[in-house]
Amino acid sequence: MKRRSRFEASRKALIFWCLFIGIGAVAGAVGMLVDPSGKALGMDAMLPYFEVLPFSGVLFSDFTFSGIALLTVNGLTNLLAAVLLLKRKKAGLVLGGVFGVTLMLWICIQFYIFPFNFMSTAYFIFGLIQALTGYAAWVFYRQESFTVREEDYPNIGKNPKRLVVYFSRMGYTRKKAFEAANQSGAELYEIRARERTEGTSGFWWCGRFAMHGWAMPIEDVEVELEGYEQVTVCSPVWVFSLAAPMRSFCKAAAGRIKSADYILVHHMRARFEAVAREMDELLQLKNSGVKSYCCRKGRYL
Repeated sequence: MKRRSRFEASRKALIFWCLFIGIGAVAGAVGMLVDPSGKALGMDAMLPYFEVLPFSGVLFSDFTFSGIALLTVNGLTNLLAAVLLLKRKKAGLVLGGVFGVTLMLWICIQFYIFPFNFMSTAYFIFGLIQALTGYAAWVFYRQESFTVREEDYPNIGKNPKRLVVYFSRMGYTRKKAFEAANQSGAELYEIRARERTEGTSGFWWCGRFAMHGWAMPIEDVEVELEGYEQVTVCSPVWVFSLAAPMRSFCKAAAGRIKSADYILVHHMRARFEAVAREMDELLQLKNSGVKSYCCRKGRYL
């Protein structure tokens, strides 16, 4: 079954917000420019509030400048972002989120000028949602663009005395496992969880296991671990602890591995020595080395 794309869902949501804000801003700006007095839109009573702004006598004697500013800052900009998103341009993700922040800044000016009102508050929330949606779309784009292909590592499997065991939810740990196996010629073995680990729901489900320090059910280990002289165990770090499926593997492999070294992949700039110690205890050995990699949205730091 094809995995649902979180990026596509967030991209479509961002298109909605850009069109919603953009079309609304263009309509409001046109109304101001057609009738600068503001009477047609029922806004003429708001003009005295602009006196707190610099150059109010020049720029804010009517709604002409406000209409031009609204059209430029929130109207055409958001429509441009929507067009770029429809054309699947990466710039649309960035601009869509940035223009959400721009809208919030615009509303902050309104908070300074006008008394508290429902409309300004609502549009500030709309801008916040747009900015968060833009950020989510950018993150999901980076995550789903990350790919690892075993055929790019031709040396894997040439050394039958070494093995690389890994579990990877997003592919980041898989890449480091492939690199390690390619360097040593080791064979590969992937741990597969019996619980849901993919997608947003999988993220939260895995976090639940991590916070409790639970082991997650995995498929039966079908590799003869005793036959390898060296095993490299590659695991992500979840909520500062060993990934739950890897905890299950280590328990199943206790006393069966002659020598092991570890590769840990995580989001923070830390070595996570406590995770390595836990792996030692579970596997009933002393590791021969630990490598720790910080990876954020597919970029290793």
